[in-house]
Amino acid sequence: MAYMKEVEGKRVHDPLHEKMAKPRCKLVRGPVIVGAGPSGLAAAACLKQRDIPSLILERADCIASTWQHRAYDRLRLHLPKQFCELPLMKFPKNLPTYPTKEDFVSYLQDYANHFDIKPVFNKTVVSAEFDQICGFWRVTTTGLEKEETEYVCQWLIVATGENAEEVVPQFEGMNHFDGTIAHTSVYKSGEKYSGKSVLVVGCGNSGMEVCLDLCGNNARPSLVVRDSVHVLPQQMLGTSTFGLSMWLLNWLPTRLVDHFLLLMSRLMLGDTSRFGLNRPQIGPLELKSTSGKTPVLDVGTLAKIRTGNIKVCKAVKRLTRHAVEFVDGKVENFDAIILATGYKSNVPSWLKESDMFSNKDGLPRKPFPNGWKGEGGLYSVGFTKRGLLGTSLDARKIAEDIEPLWKRSLIDSKKKYSIC
Repeated sequence: MAYMKEVEGKRVHDPLHEKMAKPRCKLVRGPVIVGAGPSGLAAAACLKQRDIPSLILERADCIASTWQHRAYDRLRLHLPKQFCELPLMKFPKNLPTYPTKEDFVSYLQDYANHFDIKPVFNKTVVSAEFDQICGFWRVTTTGLEKEETEYVCQWLIVATGENAEEVVPQFEGMNHFDGTIAHTSVYKSGEKYSGKSVLVVGCGNSGMEVCLDLCGNNARPSLVVRDSVHVLPQQMLGTSTFGLSMWLLNWLPTRLVDHFLLLMSRLMLGDTSRFGLNRPQIGPLELKSTSGKTPVLDVGTLAKIRTGNIKVCKAVKRLTRHAVEFVDGKVENFDAIILATGYKSNVPSWLKESDMFSNKDGLPRKPFPNGWKGEGGLYSVGFTKRGLLGTSLDARKIAEDIEPLWKRSLIDSKKKYSIC
């Protein structure tokens, strides 16, 4: 296209560029999407529907690498499948209400095949910067052989998501602990922990489910609960708690729905504070909306806590060679520690822009639903803290926003060619 020739022409005549090492340069028609997870695939599919080509760059060797390489074996979608569909393609009808990890990966592979999405794998984006002179984005990657490639594009879509890098807390004495310390990103099953005393740090959905898995493999798990947490039953009144909440929000304000959820949870689960699981002052939906903190949907862990099969502990103070000391002064021996401490965005490490994304947490500065669009053709998808529903909303908005710009660029290109 004409604008691509213009970019290359300016590069060739840039004297500074001549003195620098030249990475391989590729001019991209349409947007560059960073990340081939569900968010990147959704963005590419919505663009494809509008006849807009795109290029996905992925650091791993497959799509949805978090699901394929960093998820434990028993993982299922925590929400019913109808709330986890990507745009333009439903789940197969024969799948269970809560699809397994394998079901979801298969769905994503079918999704990529259906829309003929072919990411470029093993390309780690190390820098993406807007060139003020040319008016385009320069995206630099490294490959398996450390070779550099530069992609030049008019639009850049950040789809690396909220879970790009593990959060690994540092405890005093961590280097002296003789047992194993592993993040849930490398945890597959509790089989190798059979007969062992295991401390799970983190009481979100993953931490709760890992504890349950450890129980099923004859381990002795303890769960660190540092902060207050909302635990809700996964199902209420014969339907999913999430689906019921979404329906009620059509008719009632958030606080009334929260009151209902907490009342039902008290009736179904009892007083969770008796087991060391204190609830926050504000309700689960309001907390999710204001802070992004997701309530735990119980799949059986609370029953194990109630019977004493899973012990609840206070926050960790320090580690010793064989034991863990907690902030309440208690000391217990453990064979292993599993960090269910979550993930974080890695955007600030490679995106040379600080207006749209915060350098503090790597998330868009504007709250939902306005964080999907920045300046100079920069977009984000999958940073809403609202799961795959938020991803779908972002992907549709981005494609709709780019479409008139893409059509205009085609018209401008044809005019320039006709003049030539």
